[in-house]
Amino acid sequence: MRKARKTPDSMTFLEHLEDLRKRIFYSFIALVVAIIPSWFFHKQAFDILARPVTKFLPEGEKLAFTTLTAPFMLYIKVSFLAAIFLASPFIFLQLWYFIAPGLYQKEKKYVIPFVLFTTVFFTLGALFGYFIAFPFACSFFLRLGADFQPVITVDKYFSLALRIILGIALVFELPTLVFFLSRMGIITPRWMMKNFKYAVLVVFIIAAIITPSPDMVNQSIIAVPMLALYGLGILIALVFGKKKTEKEKKKKKESSDEDLAG
Repeated sequence: MRKARKTPDSMTFLEHLEDLRKRIFYSFIALVVAIIPSWFFHKQAFDILARPVTKFLPEGEKLAFTTLTAPFMLYIKVSFLAAIFLASPFIFLQLWYFIAPGLYQKEKKYVIPFVLFTTVFFTLGALFGYFIAFPFACSFFLRLGADFQPVITVDKYFSLALRIILGIALVFELPTLVFFLSRMGIITPRWMMKNFKYAVLVVFIIAAIITPSPDMVNQSIIAVPMLALYGLGILIALVFGKKKTEKEKKKKKESSDEDLAG
């Protein structure tokens, strides 16, 4: 007979850590498995990844490397990045298994929507970063340095691409996060609207971290979609958020009446 999973209240701190270690280990194995087919297409993958900058370079000019092992390490990193997206459904499933013990039984049925929407928004964020945000950043920096001879090394280029594409992919998880937090009653549309000004501040801080430039135009390319996602989150919370029961409303009203009487 299969052993029932413990609830968070019955799990010790060490058991929580053991469960986290297990989920991380399974995710790591999934990445190792996914990196094998990714390696067979590492050159094609890097050609695709390099297009946002190479299309702005003079014809025939290539990216450079300064150490003998740089190309090899680059292809490993590119394969790892591809593996992250290939294994993302399984990784998000492990994340669900980690948080599932803290959910009510009726909330645990959302496992398929959770994995589906986290994967979809993660991919959409990466596509937005690749097709819009990153090419714009490449164009901006190359125009800024038009008076100089560009020597763009593959390792520095990959670090920038990774930060922007993966960073935006993670930011695009906001609607999914809002959906589940609102379903659990942790956040409400009213709370999100009330704290919109703080959200704007946090959004521009995140945009400043993702983009390597203090230029407001580059930051806005990332910040504006993030604010749009926050607005989408408010709508999601409004439509799918947990509705207060009559009992909860009555209890809140009685509490307010007691405060007025006091």
